[in-house]
Amino acid sequence: MPADRRGAALRRDAAPAEDPPDRDAGTVRAPAPKYAPNDGVIEAAQAALGDMLVESKDAVGEVSLTVVRSRLVEAMLALRDTPGLEYQQLSEIAGADYPQRAERFDVVYQLLSFTRNHRIRIRVTTDEEAPVPSVTGIWPVAGWLEREVYDMYGVLFDGNTDLRRILTDYGFQGHPLRKDFPMTGYVELRYSEEAKRVVYEPVNLAQDFRNFDFMSPWEGAAYVLPGDEKAAPGPGPADTPQAKPVAPAPVPADAPKVPEAKGAPTPLSADEIAKADAPAAKVAKPRAKRAKTKDGPQDTGVGDNDPGNQPDQKPKDPDVVPTKGEGQNQ
Repeated sequence: MPADRRGAALRRDAAPAEDPPDRDAGTVRAPAPKYAPNDGVIEAAQAALGDMLVESKDAVGEVSLTVVRSRLVEAMLALRDTPGLEYQQLSEIAGADYPQRAERFDVVYQLLSFTRNHRIRIRVTTDEEAPVPSVTGIWPVAGWLEREVYDMYGVLFDGNTDLRRILTDYGFQGHPLRKDFPMTGYVELRYSEEAKRVVYEPVNLAQDFRNFDFMSPWEGAAYVLPGDEKAAPGPGPADTPQAKPVAPAPVPADAPKVPEAKGAPTPLSADEIAKADAPAAKVAKPRAKRAKTKDGPQDTGVGDNDPGNQPDQKPKDPDVVPTKGEGQNQ
């Protein structure tokens, strides 16, 4: 290698390495802050919305705006495109039911600003008949969200081209998140192996082995459990006979006599009092011997042939389905 080329190579190796060029040079970045305060948000929204704004409040660190229902789309565009607001994303649409109001439903929209890392809540009010303008032209994701609100509350959305149920079954009656919808529903459905299709049946809420035979599962319960009809009815308070005096227990002949106690006269003697206080002697009955069988020894009772102790004589509960393994049905 010539000397000049060798010297150039040595100088190149000895020179410090230069920093690589900045690939992001000239790129405009707008990082969102980690925390975006609510300062000035309501004022900016009031200036952008004008007479479209019905109410604004800042509660528990969250800004909530109520806008005119008929101008919802116009208000959403202003919140998205106004500098300083810039709510680019629709995160959620939810409903709420207040039956005591004339316009009983709230339709609530949750918006997010990427550039400001700030969230805001927009709401409109409506009833069962007045439709809410659809925002699918601004955010296509609103299509499914509006269908959920329609399915759960029955709120109509004007401009949604596919407004049909999305969570409940085909042919479902009513809207389950309304306050006047019964908690048990109107019917229950299941897949019938016999019919090979989904069938609708009256609501039957069974708890363990209890059956509800009355009209409503939660009203008029008699709390009669299976097997209670076999028990004899107990006497009521009016049928309870007067308590009869208990006969005194026999006193052994060799028991010492208790002298009469001094004091107020008593119709009973001391011996009679002692007899009444003496505990009754327990006389053990002789145990009858059982014949020995092939199923067990003679005196333990295993394999006893008494009626009612055989497998085919045990009571059968139609509500108890035997299963394999351990459990309360065994």
